[in-house]
Amino acid sequence: MNTLDWCILFGTLLSIVLYGTWKTRGNKNIDGYLKGDNSMRWWMMGVSIMATQASAITFLSTPGQAIEDGMRFLQFYFGLPIAMVIISITMVPIYYKLKVFTAYEYLESRFDLKTRLLAAILFLILRGLSAGITLFAPALVLSTILGWPTPFTTMLIGGFVIIYVTAGGTKAVSLTQRQQMAVIMGGMILAGILAYTMLPKQVSFTDTVKLAGSLGRMNIINTEFNLNDRYNIWSGLIAGTFLFLSYFGTDQSQVSRYLTGTSITESRLGLIFNGLLKIPMQFMILFIGVLVFVFYLFNQPPVFHNVVLKERAMQTPQGRQLQAYEQQYDVLYAEKRQSVDRLVEAIHHDDDAQVNVLKEEVKGLEARERVLRDSVRATIATAVPGAKVQDRDYIFLNFVLQHLPNGIIGLLLAVIFSAAMSSMAGELNALASTTTVDIYKRSLKAEASAKHYLRASQGFTVLWALLAMVFAMLATFAENLIQFVNIVGSLFYGTILGIFLTAFYLKRVQANAVFWAAIIAEGVVLFCYYSFREEIAFLLYNVIGCGVVIILSLIFQVFAKRTHSA
Repeated sequence: MNTLDWCILFGTLLSIVLYGTWKTRGNKNIDGYLKGDNSMRWWMMGVSIMATQASAITFLSTPGQAIEDGMRFLQFYFGLPIAMVIISITMVPIYYKLKVFTAYEYLESRFDLKTRLLAAILFLILRGLSAGITLFAPALVLSTILGWPTPFTTMLIGGFVIIYVTAGGTKAVSLTQRQQMAVIMGGMILAGILAYTMLPKQVSFTDTVKLAGSLGRMNIINTEFNLNDRYNIWSGLIAGTFLFLSYFGTDQSQVSRYLTGTSITESRLGLIFNGLLKIPMQFMILFIGVLVFVFYLFNQPPVFHNVVLKERAMQTPQGRQLQAYEQQYDVLYAEKRQSVDRLVEAIHHDDDAQVNVLKEEVKGLEARERVLRDSVRATIATAVPGAKVQDRDYIFLNFVLQHLPNGIIGLLLAVIFSAAMSSMAGELNALASTTTVDIYKRSLKAEASAKHYLRASQGFTVLWALLAMVFAMLATFAENLIQFVNIVGSLFYGTILGIFLTAFYLKRVQANAVFWAAIIAEGVVLFCYYSFREEIAFLLYNVIGCGVVIILSLIFQVFAKRTHSA
């Protein structure tokens, strides 16, 4: 990185922070701080909803997911439009009618205080962990690539977020997310265009798509029903609908976004806007990953994408073994490049028979590459104990740093920082509002001035930010980050959704029945995860948690009624 990159990076971030702080200065009460005085228009809410969900993990991990596994991750979002329609029809009117600050206030009016607190605590655990993961992704990657200490990058991102969220609350989050999404989407589109323009001149756009498709990277739809498969059309439409019903309908980080609307209609339009645009946005990000995959067919990628970690390992006694692996990799790539060139030629001549032969040849060489990379990871793990050797999250960032021109590098690093700040800001605001309204104000200090609750909300924002920073500095994750954050959500969202669906649709079920059903359901989900994580796709935990809550609530209510009658 040169001076231009640094100027673009910090200039972009500082302008966003200063804009959000200036535009939302002077909040005088908790209503303005947590609900933005209900002044948001539908398009602003739609952007804010997407920005809260689209963290740095999305832009770091999703292209790597496409490079390694193809486009099938897109099916994860197929249930989103269905969920948006259901939430708009059923949940939004109830929240507006009750004029709630948080979704969990409704549960007390429907059930009782302990059920409200249970749902709020489950949310705080879930979103607190997720905030740490959201911060961990860019902090770890950028510290590794740029050579900065992880605590410094963690505190840098967290500090920027604290400044404008504490000053402006929900309105600051929504306003700055507009600027951040503009930077994010502009930077990602530019990266995709540059990846394509750097391909050999004889490779057209059609050739690029055909080449990626022949090597299994355009696998958008899989209609096979398989409980072990994380991403197919059935898991997306069924389990994905449950996940997004819970995330957008009961997660305060999203509910707080559309509760800022000027009316029910505006909030509904914001949700539908998100439902219609999210899938195309994810398609674009995944396709950028596919373009980078094709780029690396013609340009040799590193054998291990976390280059800084590999250099550390090279300084150990295992360095000689790593050098031997790199030499083997050079030979293997040269062989694969020849096969890829012949495959492109066969595509140009529409020689289907030769295409089939050559694509199998390239896939075979890719399989040998994977075996070699696994050996490199194992060697690095031995050389640097405790290091994170899963390098999928570094593929796209490594492409940016190694192959894009100066200036663009700074812009795309600003994309990563902006996405982290955008998502974390929404999470911190939701954590603060739930802690203040559902726990502090309801159970600890019921009578106080509006200014006191405003200061309490700001204090809880800082507290949760500090906890997220600590968690990010201490945490290590084996999973690909985009998958890990969704796994964490699936462990809790099903239970929370079950509570809300019972509240909405099972009017005869009372508080004790749903409370104990939810506790048991969460235990069942955690047991299934630890016992059958390889056998059950993580999206199905949403269905399991929700289903157990609903079924046990009905059973417990029947028993309670019989006991009362007796």
